[in-house]
Amino acid sequence: MSINTKNLSDLEEITRFEQAIATFNEGGIDADRFTAVRLQQGVYGQRQPGVNMLRIKIPGGRLKAEQLEAIADVVSTHAQRDIAHVTTRQAIQIHFIPLAQMPTAMRRLAEVGMTTREACGNTIRNMTACPLSGVCPREHVDVARHVDGATAHFLRNPLNQQLPRKFKISFSGCEADCAQAMLHDCGLIAVKKDGRHGFRVRAGGGLGHKPRESVVVEEFIPESELLFALEALVSLHNKYSDRTKRAKSRIKYLVERFGEQGFVERYREEFERTRQALADQPYPQGAWREQTGSELPGQGAPRQLFAQHQPGLFVLPVALSIGEASAGQLRGVATLLHQHGLSEIHTTQDQNLAILNVPQDKVAVLRAGLAELGLHEPLAGDSVVACPGTSTCRLGITASTLAAGQLSGGVADLRIRVSGCHNGCAQPETGDIGIYGEGKRMHGKLVPHYQMYFAGNGMGGGKLAIKGPSLPVARVEQAIARVKQAHLDSGEASFFAWARVQPVDYFKQSLADLSDVKAEELQSVMRDFGEAADFRVLQLGGGECAGATQVMIGANFFEAAHEREYRNALVFQRKYVEAVQCNDAILRLIGSGLAQLLGGVRHEDPAKLSVQLQQLVPGEIADGFVQVIAELADAEDISAEELAPISAAVDRWTVLVGKFATAKDAQLDLTEAAAGLLI
Repeated sequence: MSINTKNLSDLEEITRFEQAIATFNEGGIDADRFTAVRLQQGVYGQRQPGVNMLRIKIPGGRLKAEQLEAIADVVSTHAQRDIAHVTTRQAIQIHFIPLAQMPTAMRRLAEVGMTTREACGNTIRNMTACPLSGVCPREHVDVARHVDGATAHFLRNPLNQQLPRKFKISFSGCEADCAQAMLHDCGLIAVKKDGRHGFRVRAGGGLGHKPRESVVVEEFIPESELLFALEALVSLHNKYSDRTKRAKSRIKYLVERFGEQGFVERYREEFERTRQALADQPYPQGAWREQTGSELPGQGAPRQLFAQHQPGLFVLPVALSIGEASAGQLRGVATLLHQHGLSEIHTTQDQNLAILNVPQDKVAVLRAGLAELGLHEPLAGDSVVACPGTSTCRLGITASTLAAGQLSGGVADLRIRVSGCHNGCAQPETGDIGIYGEGKRMHGKLVPHYQMYFAGNGMGGGKLAIKGPSLPVARVEQAIARVKQAHLDSGEASFFAWARVQPVDYFKQSLADLSDVKAEELQSVMRDFGEAADFRVLQLGGGECAGATQVMIGANFFEAAHEREYRNALVFQRKYVEAVQCNDAILRLIGSGLAQLLGGVRHEDPAKLSVQLQQLVPGEIADGFVQVIAELADAEDISAEELAPISAAVDRWTVLVGKFATAKDAQLDLTEAAAGLLI
């Protein structure tokens, strides 16, 4: 069994973050720059002033008892509310922590190998996986090693520090695809094809604004090429996604922009390049095996005791109401694991927990121990997932957690997904019934509404949900009850199958009376759940899901650092012509970043960039650029001895520009972007 034992933390970067907090408090960093620093360390703003949310990366959702204890310590010691929140991405969020206490909280997590680095911002977020990785009878491989390998590869990787927007990756152990590749920027699905084991690769999926199902970019690759494919897709996103229109900067918009075929073609170009650069790098290897069963655990996670492929062992699921657990509950679960010699517990994408490797004779005592903590296995109807909504989120429009507390999936145990805004962190487009909050004007007044979705399923063979009507919040319970009853009356066991055969306008027509609000009824729909006053949307300056405004030269320096790593790898492989191309890319990236810093524009043409730099920064920097570009132009057939001084000149020029840029902008920090170079 693979447990995530790699220490992902870095105490030095926590110290640097602590220093950045002090500098910010002293006025040495403006709010926007500090937001970028804060998000990189997994610290997210809240609606409430003076406190923040800390998001902890849990790769593949895999936890050990001592890690649960550390999370409980952070909640009880640093948070102003006794709640840890499990997200649909298997991470854990702790809200209401004063900013000054964040470094101490991070150090406690670091003691057990955990990190918050890149859990927010324009980065590769927590990598999700099947909640039954390593134990499911259906799986071809325990993807834990692949999750760990990919996490280690990208964590603090220069390519991953200032992407155009966030990037989400999932891993599934078989074609059932419990980790839902369909809705991810990149989803890896373990498959067996023609007697060979490997992965299917999907990309370009996403929810929120304009949900889109991912497309297949590789029907099959061996695991030896897994990192090539992942890095190619991240590079594609970094190179082409829009950095100016934040609402359209996810990779799904590249599929729209280039078309599916054009998107795949550009992916192929990047794949060939990453294959060359990473050719000598070790890759994660899993223990592949033959499937021993066909039972599905449920929609992504088990909702009852589930038999593992290891004989005599079981998975015991633990329900968490809307993903919330107290410090005492987390500590209590950790104690149970210690007492009974259990080493592994997973967070799930339906915001629950799953205890693995439970012997049959331990089931009853564990159930009793959980009951003492106020916990139990999932019950019919409680598959209700919710994002924090207006309880903490700056983007929240409706009180999704309060709404979720009033809803039930009923006897058919339907999956209900409740989001506080259209960004859809609760994944409403993947639920049997999904809703997200919005405000709509009716008779001159702003009325809280939920946009409804039906029959979504992000697993293999599923589809994103059918869009239904938007209803006032006050009527959503009645609407869901009506739909549940119609499904039960049909006699069809599968809600997905039942909903998919209904007429196109079925849900709109069947709920039409609830969406229509007469003037005399207006007062009855003016309030959100839990509110004593009429509905209003607070103007909080937007959320931070898109990250802070980027300083382009900083993003370009990180991309140049990535090219420098490729150059050095290619030189080691004696691929000197390809290394020359990396040097060319470094010059163009940093030159364009410098031009933009000084009010100019980005140019891909070195000649045009040379002219611009000579106008903007005449002298040593512009002359150095012209000289090295000329040397590269003559390097069609080059030896190692000829390349070395050119690469050294590129690095010296990089340092020169770095010093100039940081002198020009005192808040610009290029320390990580120029690792190995002295700026």
